[in-house]
Amino acid sequence: MEDLIPLVAVLSIFVGLPWIILHYVTRWKTAATLTSDDEAMLEELYSLARRLQDRVETVERLVAADNPGFQPQRLADEREFGGQLSERSQREYDRMISSKGRTGQ
Repeated sequence: MEDLIPLVAVLSIFVGLPWIILHYVTRWKTAATLTSDDEAMLEELYSLARRLQDRVETVERLVAADNPGFQPQRLADEREFGGQLSERSQREYDRMISSKGRTGQ
């Protein structure tokens, strides 16, 4: 019985502990990646957001044409940053899509 305790200790240190650590490391790596379905859903959501943004801008232009004093807060914020918010987002998205095409994913 006394000879069994060191054997269990050695096995748990050199077999059990690395097995548990490697198990959770692989779980962590697989959970951190996006699946192709996730990427497709993100692309679809991004295109939907762009269409909705275009619609909102159209409505804002129509309201501004009817009411000269109307100045939407969103457009005022973009003017404050030089109108580069949507352009910068578009460039980042285009860069992401082009790098995805180069890697062959």
